[in-house]
Amino acid sequence: MKKALGTHIIVELFDCNPETLTNKDYVERALVRAAQESNAKIVDYFFHQFQPYGVSGVVVIEESHYTIHTWPEHGFAAVDLFYCADDIDIDRAIEVLREEFQPDRISTVELKRGLLPDVTREKAKVELTAEV
Repeated sequence: MKKALGTHIIVELFDCNPETLTNKDYVERALVRAAQESNAKIVDYFFHQFQPYGVSGVVVIEESHYTIHTWPEHGFAAVDLFYCADDIDIDRAIEVLREEFQPDRISTVELKRGLLPDVTREKAKVELTAEV
């Protein structure tokens, strides 16, 4: 199996309790908790409250980032969990999201980012082009 530089989990939370998606402070606490409990090392975080509703936020971690955008009017949250370390407990992060937002359904897609043989080829092309 090819070694990837990182793993990107796209998480969709459907039919959430809308009240959990509306408040910036609540959403911030939930995503920070997901990062903490998944063993990520938090560097910083920022969240924004939209009017009339909805929240976007990012938790920057040493291993990459966790992001969220909420649509309370649809009971929906889109979350990206991107990490580059083997000791991240991504299942725990998803479980925290389930506990905090109470979705009826969760969908996840896993992407391997930066598969090393492909990255090496691209790097070689860039270096070759730079020399010409």
